[in-house]
Amino acid sequence: MNTIEISLTKPSEIIDLQKISKETFVEAFSNENSEENMQKYLEENLSIQQLTNELLNSESSFYFARINEKIIGYLKINFGKAQTDFKEDDSIEIERVYVSEEFQGKNVGQNLLNKAIEICGEKNAQFLWLGVWEKNYKAIRFYQKNGFLEFGKHPFILGDDIQIDILMKLQL
Repeated sequence: MNTIEISLTKPSEIIDLQKISKETFVEAFSNENSEENMQKYLEENLSIQQLTNELLNSESSFYFARINEKIIGYLKINFGKAQTDFKEDDSIEIERVYVSEEFQGKNVGQNLLNKAIEICGEKNAQFLWLGVWEKNYKAIRFYQKNGFLEFGKHPFILGDDIQIDILMKLQL
């Protein structure tokens, strides 16, 4: 396996960000959700305008995972007021971590998670947290294996479907 490179996503890479965002979201959730709800989410949450706003937010960062220059996954982390639930200075949120299906199980997700943990150290964060869909058993097991513990739940709206995310955190 070639080396996995993790790099900060630049505004000039917005088209690439949208492409990997849409591809991986569809791969992850299309089997369990209606086409209408998926399409609505993609149009509202992964549009060029929405992603540009997020990318330009000084309290959010995106990172690409690449092998041989090919983008195979990405990470979005939030600090401070950009966090979706907690707005604490001593925490960092992983809002998104997605890996292309063909590269799952090849340490890409682990490398992206390690990058988030590294950033926590740089920012002196006390904990790293995230929300994961309660039906995404594979991801839940991955986070548990990495020391994350469940501490709550919150709603996640996909189209007109209100779903439940399990909140998990890693004490640093």
